[in-house]
Amino acid sequence: MPAVVRGGRRQISNSAPKRGASSSAKKGGQRGARNAPVVAGKFAAVGKLDLSPRAVVISIVAGVVVLGAVLATGARAERIHASMGRGMDSLTTGMGLSLRRVHITGASAEATPAIRAALDVHAGQPITSLDLAAMRDRVQGVGWVEEARVVRLLPDTLIIEVKEHDRLAVWQTGGQNYVIDSHGKTIPGADAGRYPALPLVVGKGADVAAAELLPLLAQRPRLMGRIDALIRVDERRWDLRLKDGSIIMLPAMGLDSALIRLDALDQRKRLLDLGFSRVDLRADDSVAVRPGRAVAAVQNAATAEDDV
Repeated sequence: MPAVVRGGRRQISNSAPKRGASSSAKKGGQRGARNAPVVAGKFAAVGKLDLSPRAVVISIVAGVVVLGAVLATGARAERIHASMGRGMDSLTTGMGLSLRRVHITGASAEATPAIRAALDVHAGQPITSLDLAAMRDRVQGVGWVEEARVVRLLPDTLIIEVKEHDRLAVWQTGGQNYVIDSHGKTIPGADAGRYPALPLVVGKGADVAAAELLPLLAQRPRLMGRIDALIRVDERRWDLRLKDGSIIMLPAMGLDSALIRLDALDQRKRLLDLGFSRVDLRADDSVAVRPGRAVAAVQNAATAEDDV
């Protein structure tokens, strides 16, 4: 058939079908027709479940058997792991990687025995198998210890760095003495008799309130050196009992300003050297001083001489 030209273009007529096209289409259609029911049937079979009582019982029994097999295998795996661990320990020990030295730094002589007991290690133990995190937790469980760090130094050394609780004061309550830290917490295991240099705070609530007053007194060594005890009164305020038996009564509020007034009076009159029975600083605008017996006797004698 001759070519047809329209609009300057040459187009070839496709009206004649290609040879073999119809036969291929027929064969493909026949194959699709035969396969379609088969695929649909497969998916339909997958969606069907046999939920009969017999099938449920068989499934449960099979699950129990599988669980038992897993448990048995797991126990065997643990035994195998333990055996391998013992083998590795023997190997590392043979290489010289065993514990020989334990160094504890930052701990007081009083706390060191408790820390060593908490470590729970012995010479010759494989150093690579030590659980450092567990050891640190045990050391931090010691009452003295605030923080701990455990370091393994190959081939044979264990280093324990300890930060202990600070010792703020000795707290006396209920006839017992306890060492307390700056947070007012009692330090378990601390023997108060071993700290005679610590200030003594007495009474209910003195353990918590001491952290406010003691830093102010530490700035006044002239006064601090004369104090025998700090007595908490009604859980509100303090009385300072000096070593000569005299008392300084502090207010419930404004501790710093009250101590500044006491400083000024001592600088002018050398109050702490003269001796007194009581100094009352509870009023904001005045200081009441009661002379001691010796001072009162001297004053009375001077008065008598004047009368003569």
